[in-house]
Amino acid sequence: MARSASAMRGQILKSALRLFSVHGFRGTSLQDIASDVGCSKASLLYHFAGKEKILTELLTPTQDALAELLDRVAGLTGGRLVEETVVGYVDLTLRFRREIRLLFEDITEMSCHQDLNVMELADGLLDALAGRSQRAPARVAAWMVLGAVFITSAADGEVAPDEVLRAEMIRSALRTLDHTPS
Repeated sequence: MARSASAMRGQILKSALRLFSVHGFRGTSLQDIASDVGCSKASLLYHFAGKEKILTELLTPTQDALAELLDRVAGLTGGRLVEETVVGYVDLTLRFRREIRLLFEDITEMSCHQDLNVMELADGLLDALAGRSQRAPARVAAWMVLGAVFITSAADGEVAPDEVLRAEMIRSALRTLDHTPS
């Protein structure tokens, strides 16, 4: 039985994400994805113009979720801004673990990807984590939280059960930012 176009696209994306997270973006070919899905490379190319387009579609929901988080905290200030940003960022990284792992694999290449706003969104996140402060201590702590949460979420294997991991990531991030939860 033939698969619908939307079902085929979904299978391609699911397979690509799994293969990218295991073998890396560079280490996975279009043929690898097509073989995994059980279709021809030509069929895959009918649905996606190339590997970069697959990557864009895979990472767009993560990008959109981060943009939504930044919109949600845009009007906040002080401690409320920091706390809401930390919780939102931790939740986002746990929700999109495979995508984070993919970003982490080659952050330099991913940050320069033409269809993604990785650096612009990272700058907005950094600013919110720093409580919009330009002071060096706040910025350094924000960079540390940005990286540590990112790396912890991208870790292979189970560090701790999800509820424990989430609580500890939030607690540690807030402590690093010298913030006491309200």
